[in-house]
Amino acid sequence: MDDREGVIATERYGSQESWKYLLKDGRMKRQKDAVDGRLGGNSISGVFKSVFLPQGYPESVSDDYLQYQLWDTVQAFSSSLSGTLATQASLRGVGVGNQEATVAAATITWLLRDGTGMLGRILFAWLKGSKLDSEAKKWRLFADILNDVAMFMEIAAPHFPPFFTLIVCIAGIFKSIVGVAGGATRAALTVHQARRNNMADISAKDGSQETLVNLAGLLVSLALIPLVTDNPLLTFILFFLFTVLHLFANYKAVRSVVMETLNEARLSIVLHRYLLKGQLLSPEEANQKEPVFLSLGKTVPIKLGVRLGDIVQEPGELQLALKNNSKPYLIGIKNGSVCVCLGSDASVHDEIMAACQALCLRAVLRNDSSLGGALKKLANTKGVSNLVPGGPEPCRV
Repeated sequence: MDDREGVIATERYGSQESWKYLLKDGRMKRQKDAVDGRLGGNSISGVFKSVFLPQGYPESVSDDYLQYQLWDTVQAFSSSLSGTLATQASLRGVGVGNQEATVAAATITWLLRDGTGMLGRILFAWLKGSKLDSEAKKWRLFADILNDVAMFMEIAAPHFPPFFTLIVCIAGIFKSIVGVAGGATRAALTVHQARRNNMADISAKDGSQETLVNLAGLLVSLALIPLVTDNPLLTFILFFLFTVLHLFANYKAVRSVVMETLNEARLSIVLHRYLLKGQLLSPEEANQKEPVFLSLGKTVPIKLGVRLGDIVQEPGELQLALKNNSKPYLIGIKNGSVCVCLGSDASVHDEIMAACQALCLRAVLRNDSSLGGALKKLANTKGVSNLVPGGPEPCRV
């Protein structure tokens, strides 16, 4: 209740809207209150927010939502323009505007492209589907880079008539991979952004934002097409400019995301800083240090949740591994990989501790001078069982 004259109650809708109830002529009247010195009526900005932003914004989404969506809008716009150039090239390649081209040949080329793309989509989801959640930022950026490569191939394909079908089929495979990786990582980011179990609302509003951007791209494309028709040099120049903008916006977008969960890269960064300097990084600091490009170099993979048979093959090895080890997991090395076998009663805490010890073991195998030195120092002062503070005795497999 409010004791001000004429105002009997006030209410707020998040941080964006404030209402007051006035008593006039014995009846209650609801009136929009001033917000930050402005009267928040049915303004254009208010309508825009209700149409394109999730209900309850900004409280209903993560703190990094707006910055990510702004950069995502820029990349979507530039990708839409690049896609227009690629589509025009593909249509010219299959014979649109060429009197000697046949409908059957164009149809076969299109079917081959779609068919190879479907096979690529299935294979990629089978091989990399489990990695898309934990490495959402890396695969999101990878998908957009691969999409640009595919569009470049489509633009270049008409200039190599003997290999046109082969080139567009390869581009179709790339685009199918982009569809799987982009869609799956977008879903993972939506889970991160949702703060009130509003994944569906965020996803729907993201679709509305993308549709608006594509509509703007369509209008620009209508003015662009007459300029690039029969002008390959201008086509490649514009594609290069749009691609640079697209990649830059994507990089800024994934860099703006602050994941609050631990994956292998973020856990390694946090553990590395803690062992070296005794500092515990915040989520923002860990995300800023996290690499967003897929590593192409040789590394020591960590496999969490392998079968028992992947670590031990003989009963004697199992007995040795369980000796003086009361924790519900085993760690071993097989074929150059650090393998972790979890027991049925392993808790989330046990999984994190096992992952920390696996990262420490990998640092030793990779001869990581900085982290390896810290581990050796800890081993000499505290014992091997305390390589990770509070950690269990390591299994000897």
